[in-house]
Amino acid sequence: MPVILNKIIDEHTRLAVWKIEETEEELFRGLQLKAHELDFIASLNNGKRLLHWLSTRLLLRTMLQTNDYIDSRMDDQGKPYLVNGDYQISFSHSFDYASVMISKDKQVGVDIELIKDKIQKIKNKFLKPEELSGLPEQDNTLALYICWCAKEAIYKWYGKKGLEFKQHIDIYPFVPQDAGVVRARAVLPEGEVMLEVEYFKVEADYMLGYVAATL
Repeated sequence: MPVILNKIIDEHTRLAVWKIEETEEELFRGLQLKAHELDFIASLNNGKRLLHWLSTRLLLRTMLQTNDYIDSRMDDQGKPYLVNGDYQISFSHSFDYASVMISKDKQVGVDIELIKDKIQKIKNKFLKPEELSGLPEQDNTLALYICWCAKEAIYKWYGKKGLEFKQHIDIYPFVPQDAGVVRARAVLPEGEVMLEVEYFKVEADYMLGYVAATL
């Protein structure tokens, strides 16, 4: 299994990225699956969706370094959690890559995306005019993906429905680079929260953003 990144964020928090090169059969052999998981898998079409589901679970098993069965489920808000574990977890995947983040003392959120120009068509749907005005006027696709990954990571970090990218999450002006940190404000029912989202390019064509913080 080609784990291309294993990042220790602090003593309780880790992030890993895996390039998916295995077949479905190879991924299945690395997992212990129960009936409810097999039923869910049966509802997926063969292809990337199945590879993504299997690869994130196998990467989680690798990070937890255990041979025991790992019961990872989704709560009623769509947030993944461990039934019998003390880690907070977050999954992301895009085309040929999967990423998992785990922490014992913080909520976490991670997002990985393939960088494509098509994001230009939807930028007004997830960014306010003042956010857009802080980005480079030309060749700003990288900056747009940094913003998207940051907002998606925050959404997963919070883990509850109703948080809107454009309405509830603000990205403060930044200078886009291949790696860096953006500051953001999330307007939550619990109150406003200031967050820092770290981001970096994976290989040449993917952007990853992640957040680890207490709520």
